[in-house]
Amino acid sequence: MTRRPIRRILIANRGEIAVRIVRACRELGITAIAIYSDLDRTAFHVRRADEAYALGGSALGDTYLDGEKIVAMARRVRADAIHPGYGFLSENAAFAAKVEQAGMRFIGPTAEAIRKLGDKMEARSRARALGIPTVPGTQDALRDATHAARVSEETGYPVLLKAAAGGGGRGMRIVRSTAEMESAFSAAQSEAAKAFGDGRLYLERLIAHPRHVEIQILADGAGRTVFLGERECSIQRRHQKLIEESPSPAIDDVTRRQMGEAAVALATDAGYRNAGTVEFILDPQGKFYLLEVNTRLQVEHPVTEVVTGIDLVAWQIRIASGSPLRFTQDDIRPRGHAIECRINAEDPENNFMPDTGVLERYVPPEGPRVRVESGYRPGDRVQMNYDALLAKVISWGETRADAIAAMKRALAEFHVGGIQTTIPFAQFVLSHPAFVKGAYHTGFVEEHFRPKAVDGNGEGGMRVAALMAALTRDRHLHVAGSNGGPRNEDARNTWKKNRLDMHR
Repeated sequence: MTRRPIRRILIANRGEIAVRIVRACRELGITAIAIYSDLDRTAFHVRRADEAYALGGSALGDTYLDGEKIVAMARRVRADAIHPGYGFLSENAAFAAKVEQAGMRFIGPTAEAIRKLGDKMEARSRARALGIPTVPGTQDALRDATHAARVSEETGYPVLLKAAAGGGGRGMRIVRSTAEMESAFSAAQSEAAKAFGDGRLYLERLIAHPRHVEIQILADGAGRTVFLGERECSIQRRHQKLIEESPSPAIDDVTRRQMGEAAVALATDAGYRNAGTVEFILDPQGKFYLLEVNTRLQVEHPVTEVVTGIDLVAWQIRIASGSPLRFTQDDIRPRGHAIECRINAEDPENNFMPDTGVLERYVPPEGPRVRVESGYRPGDRVQMNYDALLAKVISWGETRADAIAAMKRALAEFHVGGIQTTIPFAQFVLSHPAFVKGAYHTGFVEEHFRPKAVDGNGEGGMRVAALMAALTRDRHLHVAGSNGGPRNEDARNTWKKNRLDMHR
């Protein structure tokens, strides 16, 4: 299906992802239009865009979360399409519908697909119907803390409370006993309501020592859906990702293919279009279970771009324009290894608390096999109002060891002054034997990281004695799986044919 060409895109976001979209627009010959709050008047994405317009106001509800205002602005500046980036309104079905109703393209899935897969309980229900494994838990929203406690006693503690309408670690709480349930339920519900405007919660059995592995998909809306390999996202704190890599050191070619086929089957069943990510939990025995579907671009998308050579943002725009994919599953052959470190304005020595202030010094790394995406420049002010992400550093190597070496060099070159950052923490992880061996899980930070193992100066040094003590722990850890690249036959029929043999 060919649609009218997109010539002007309004970017309904800020920071590094807005800059990333501006760059994709430039390469495609499309006018990139930025919007900004009062706090972002001099922000880097505003300076990079072809045009920029003030939303007026500083609160999120009056700016980047005000869908009515954004759609009205887009119509006023004659935009053909809106790219939501990630976060904010990117998974808001009502916003996607408003954009289409206003005669513009929403660069993402349809509102219907967001409703089908963006809601975690709906996605789990669809997965079960296809025979895709899901973590044991409730199928419907929990009524209250008493209901949650009763279910947990039947399921067995510990359990995980989760928001039905969103992700990113918000609205999630681990509950280990009935005595903890009331306070945990109240906190998770309140956080979910504030973050997503929806306080519904559901419950899953907590899987001990899991790995978090996700599958990137692209669907053109014309019948072709492909998966572009996987990303390992198990280095997390408070359920939020800090370091990602591809391929995962935990899975073999058979598991990779099965996960990819499951992701494609789920997307096909929902009539999915554009980029998306199907996230899975991998237990210590190597069995995988659906975690959730992110109906948007992911923060860590550059990892996949680096190993596949496919520009995901450009393809998001092409698909929204009506262009079919120009490659099949057999054409996708990831090469080498990529790692991404998120550099946040946070103090690792103080429980990763956000830090704010002026970037008195800001020198990102350069050189071969390194890519940096950032929304900041020297002299910019880091605001408490927004996400703490300063930059993403992505390295590539022929082997995983090469990618680690390139990342270590890059982080040593990354100098930030004026605020605390997670650079020292990333350096700690890259030198830890559990990470080096690829034998880690989502509890890495709690098990291995001790705040005094890093300097708190934001410049990147580590206290040698504490680091060495940390590096001598758990040397029995081992690596599972291989790094080979998969091939996929295709969608729903292949998945149904193989699904019965998956976990025998």
